[in-house]
Amino acid sequence: MDALDRAILRQLRDDARVSFRDLGEAVGLSANAVAERVRRLVSSGTIRRFRADIDPAASGARLAAFVDLRLASGTAADAFEAALRAMPGVVSASLTTGNFDYTLRVAVADEPALVALIETLRARGASETHSRIILRETVLG
Repeated sequence: MDALDRAILRQLRDDARVSFRDLGEAVGLSANAVAERVRRLVSSGTIRRFRADIDPAASGARLAAFVDLRLASGTAADAFEAALRAMPGVVSASLTTGNFDYTLRVAVADEPALVALIETLRARGASETHSRIILRETVLG
């Protein structure tokens, strides 16, 4: 990866829908040259996917929180992650080191919905949870 690839990645991080023409102008390459570099970055696995960053509040999920949790003894991480994929409200999950096994980012309608989600997590293998409500979030990248 060279400086041009890093410049392309910075541009795509800000706007993954930018045209190859505009992307090329931003980094000093032709549209064809930048398209080839993007294809190479995708095929090498550097770019894992393109996706829309959707505001959960737009669909009624006005309360966001981080939920740290410890798995119950005997709960396999792979099985727990599979259960998370089917849980509405779980935005992301990170397997972590430290006192807790996972940190989840969740987005739900309100406090009762957060309580219901935490109860579902406990029923699916979480032995302990610690929640922190997100008051404000600044996207840096």
